[in-house]
Amino acid sequence: MSIFHPFPPKLRVVGNEIHTADGKPVWLQGVSLASMEWVATGDFILRSVEKAVTDWGVNCLRLPVREHFWAGTGPEQTDGGAAYRALVAATVDLCAARGVYVAIDLHRFCAPNAADAAFWASVATRFANHPAVLFELFNEPHNISWETWRDGGPVTEEATASDALAENTAPLTTFQSVGMQGLVDTVRGVGAQNLLICGALDWAYDLSGILTGFALDDRGGHGIVYASHVYPWKSEWQTRFLDAAAHYPLFIGEVGCEVERMPFIPPERHEDPYTWAPDMLGLIQQYRLHWTAWCFHPNSTPRLILDWDYTPTPFWGTFVQRALAGEQFVLTRMR
Repeated sequence: MSIFHPFPPKLRVVGNEIHTADGKPVWLQGVSLASMEWVATGDFILRSVEKAVTDWGVNCLRLPVREHFWAGTGPEQTDGGAAYRALVAATVDLCAARGVYVAIDLHRFCAPNAADAAFWASVATRFANHPAVLFELFNEPHNISWETWRDGGPVTEEATASDALAENTAPLTTFQSVGMQGLVDTVRGVGAQNLLICGALDWAYDLSGILTGFALDDRGGHGIVYASHVYPWKSEWQTRFLDAAAHYPLFIGEVGCEVERMPFIPPERHEDPYTWAPDMLGLIQQYRLHWTAWCFHPNSTPRLILDWDYTPTPFWGTFVQRALAGEQFVLTRMR
């Protein structure tokens, strides 16, 4: 008997929910598959899809990718990006055959530029209106104004105090941003109506500006879902993302915790994962937030797995596996 399923139904935004075309609400829950953002070959990507679907019960996977690998200009690429694009397509095909959605995440930081728009013109053309594919337009915007986030403009990356919490150490540059609206328009301009996922400021944590005049115009597509990345060193949950969730679908595209304190986290902002994880999952369940846990890779923290046998980490992976299996957690304290 076949274990493959029909493609999942197309999705659209209805109020602050995601529905199928026939009006049934959908709750996206899953994990992120890291590695294709740092190596063109990926690390066990297709095997990880199988494990995440079969053993962890996900219905959505987040696939971080990079524009230079897609174009074939990344390190050690000699085929113009053909193998990389084929692996992305194979991942989409496998997810779709399993009845699982996949969010293609352009894993970039600060603000989008012309190369990012070119990436989306290509990717959106390739996967236009594919029922299983969502487009996450830009991973983690930061250190820009709300006006620049939405509309674009000149951006000079400058070191600030907030960079002490940054996981990205790319060189500082000056460039012209196309803005998030520019990426939306690029995707819609090639005829792709796929659901869009858009993270806002403070490394895709802060959505407060969406409610004060900076929401994006979908330009006739199937809707925009706003993203927040939530980690233990982030606070003010209510104003930073929950208020927005009352008006728009919210996708917690990255969420996770680790026993060891990461170097960029001040000691006073590191919380025990055994208290944070059940509260965070309780929040997600209480508000029915869409989410993909970070990260289904043993070398990308916060780790869901300890090894390539997919052994769940006791401090995060086990909690996530239990939540995906339907166990209910209780939120005891807001942060």
